[in-house]
Amino acid sequence: MSEAKDTLLRLFTLLRPIPEYPRYASSPTLLEKLHERGFSVDLRTVQRDLNRLSIPFSLISDESSGRYRWSHTKDTPLDLRDMEPSTALALVLAASHLNSLPPQSVINLLGPQFNKARNYLEDLGQNDLAHWARRVRAHPNGKALLPAQVHAAVWREVSTALLERRRLRVSYLSRRKAERKELLLHPAGLVSRHSISYLIGTVDGYGDLRQFAMHRIQQAECLEVAADCSEPLDVDHYIRNGFNASALIDDVELVADVSPQIAWLLKETPLSTDQSLERLAECDWQRLRARVPQDQETLWWIFGLNDNIQVHEPTVWQTQIRSKLELMRRRYEATAPTLKATP
Repeated sequence: MSEAKDTLLRLFTLLRPIPEYPRYASSPTLLEKLHERGFSVDLRTVQRDLNRLSIPFSLISDESSGRYRWSHTKDTPLDLRDMEPSTALALVLAASHLNSLPPQSVINLLGPQFNKARNYLEDLGQNDLAHWARRVRAHPNGKALLPAQVHAAVWREVSTALLERRRLRVSYLSRRKAERKELLLHPAGLVSRHSISYLIGTVDGYGDLRQFAMHRIQQAECLEVAADCSEPLDVDHYIRNGFNASALIDDVELVADVSPQIAWLLKETPLSTDQSLERLAECDWQRLRARVPQDQETLWWIFGLNDNIQVHEPTVWQTQIRSKLELMRRRYEATAPTLKATP
């Protein structure tokens, strides 16, 4: 390796173990790091290099302890630091959690950061954190469907149109009619919901917001024409007021009796901020009260509890539950197989 390349590599290697302020690394510690990476230099060379790098790379020096200590300024524009263990662990956990959420094309964009975190942990050698990449997982509560696949080119065009507020021409597969439509859209927002991502926007010539499943966009082209956006979409307000619903969603008071295991779960992970649980006098079940959205998702959650819950209010949910149970009973009775006695 030429002397110039060797010096450049040494300088980059020197910058990496320097932490962010208010943490510091002393010059002798940085010298030891260089020796570990095979650079034969002395302390004077390290100190000279640090002085040269301090201005262009926003380094801070401190001599209060009797020896020079160095740190990166907060939010340094060019971050060449080594990844810290806590950051690496957070990224590994995030990768495991995100695996079943956004489309794969989005996960692929984050791949280099996730790989950097895994490689960092593996390079720790005999350190206890070395094998955390194989120990850490995020496991969803309930059955998680595989994420719908979105073409990388579609994601790129949609992202650009959304961020730059430009119109979008798409070829969209309509689920209702099972046919492709050519649409001109004005993107307003993006919502990732379970295993499906939705583009929120208006169709050219219409003013009502609609939802377009990203995986049903067959082709997309970001145009050099500004989208019609009178004001930015408040995505949180949009979600609260009827995402995937035909009408605005109101809150209702859920009153139900729940089994001991569900009561324990709800004490640790409440259903709402105003939730209350009161032990029933005649048994070990508890009376649950909570303000919840009167939406399909909450009702699905109740159905998922099976015989561990008995709903008292709202009465409309009582009626729906009775109807669903009666329909299931009739369906299973109509299709019940004839069992033959085994000899």
